[in-house]
Amino acid sequence: MEFLSFTKTMMMMIMMIAMMCSMAKSELINVGGGKYGWVPGNNLTQWALNQHFYVNEWLYFGYDRHLFNVLEVNKTSYENCIDQGFIKNVTGGAGRDVFQLTEAKTYYFLSGGGFCSQGMKVAVPVTEYVAPAPAPAAHKSGAASYASNFQIYHALVVLILISMCTSILG
Repeated sequence: MEFLSFTKTMMMMIMMIAMMCSMAKSELINVGGGKYGWVPGNNLTQWALNQHFYVNEWLYFGYDRHLFNVLEVNKTSYENCIDQGFIKNVTGGAGRDVFQLTEAKTYYFLSGGGFCSQGMKVAVPVTEYVAPAPAPAAHKSGAASYASNFQIYHALVVLILISMCTSILG
């Protein structure tokens, strides 16, 4: 009997995790646009201007670990290429580092050892993700009706799953 209860609990947890994973928006962004974009000569300022950064996304810094590093700094240190008194050393040692954008603000990163003055710095303005508003529809076409029915179906499936989980625990 206890095994059956454990199995039900595990199934419920798996369903809940699957639902949460499908709902979470998270993306990995290669800084500089490529696998190894954290290098001198890559115009990271121009690159960042062509990007949109949202809360919970991840930045990937790829670089030569023997030459460069990644430091999170404040705005003054960013503007003046000061690599002392940084906020966080993002460098993990392998030259493939990730950093999660946890709040809506501008993050500042640079590489120390004089490489900042060669362009190895980037400001990352992060905003909250806001889903685009649906376009107003004059009439329901077959496609719009299908989309509406799909949303209703999805909501019903979620309600049924919640009901099942509640009855399993109850």
